[in-house]
Amino acid sequence: MNVPKHADQVKVNKVIKVTATNGTLSKIAVKGKYVDHGVTKETTIDGTLDESRTTWKASELLEPNGRYTVTATGVNADGQSRTTTTKFESQALTLDQQIYPAFVSLGKKVGVGAPVVLRFDRPVKDRAEFERHLRVTSTSHQKGSWHWYSDTEVHWRPAHYWKPGTRVTATAELNSVPAGSGEYGQRSTSTSFTVGDSVITKVNLKTDVAKVYVNGHKARKIFVSGGKPSTPTSSGTSLITQKLTDYVMTSEMIGLPKSGPESYRLLAAYAMRITTSGQFLHSAPWNTPYFGRVNASHGCVGMSVEDSRWLFERALPGSPVTVTGTDRPLETGNGLTDWNVDFKTYAEGSAL
Repeated sequence: MNVPKHADQVKVNKVIKVTATNGTLSKIAVKGKYVDHGVTKETTIDGTLDESRTTWKASELLEPNGRYTVTATGVNADGQSRTTTTKFESQALTLDQQIYPAFVSLGKKVGVGAPVVLRFDRPVKDRAEFERHLRVTSTSHQKGSWHWYSDTEVHWRPAHYWKPGTRVTATAELNSVPAGSGEYGQRSTSTSFTVGDSVITKVNLKTDVAKVYVNGHKARKIFVSGGKPSTPTSSGTSLITQKLTDYVMTSEMIGLPKSGPESYRLLAAYAMRITTSGQFLHSAPWNTPYFGRVNASHGCVGMSVEDSRWLFERALPGSPVTVTGTDRPLETGNGLTDWNVDFKTYAEGSAL
């Protein structure tokens, strides 16, 4: 065995191996107890035997703060059965030495632009090692890439929009994987979603017209009014991240005064968020005279209640929205901006 008896402080990323030198292995059992947030838990580690039945290799890594027992049973060259037991302790790690990963969900059914989003509660120094343990599979088998937005957030998107009906599964097998500087992943996790209809909205704020394409066909022409020159709407491609009804919109939400000529408090019957900074596609009956004519909002794209309801009922979180016609570019990370660059540029954000 590659861990001595009664060893302590065994690295949590150690892959346990048991080898028979004069015979074959018949059964390996690895059991342990470890302390997680002050609670003692039990665990087992599975593994596989090679074809010659002389080497067993664990398929999982160790938990920190653990005590393990490895029981190996084999048969020697004379046909005699023998069992050996090895006990050891894994290294003790504080919570500050463990990084917690969590997928961010847009829902179980999403639009064709939805990326896989994975966040960490502490900075990851060895991005490449973490990325080697991330997987995305889909029923449409689409090519894609990871892209690190920071040391605490990484996304994956396909080279082209998802095919409607695709089932996507993402896994982060990061439990006890080294993150650099003596830190390790705290757990493994996964997520899955299904891609709904393709609903792509293209907003031209030179003409104040939005065209909505459903599964590749132009389904609706909507007259809109975007942000006025002093508060222009961002041009670029983002994704719908929230859908809200009877949403109260105030000037304070976008950093404007609560009172004064630029202040407002309005109720949008249907609102679809496209940026973190507070830009929405939403119903704006108070701007009805400007639809299709003038950009008069504080940065959002307004439309009639009827048109907003129609779009709200069809678009999903993760549905793309492309805005053109303004001099204000969409900032990277202001919402889900994964499609604001071509795939070659996006893939350069991978650590591998």
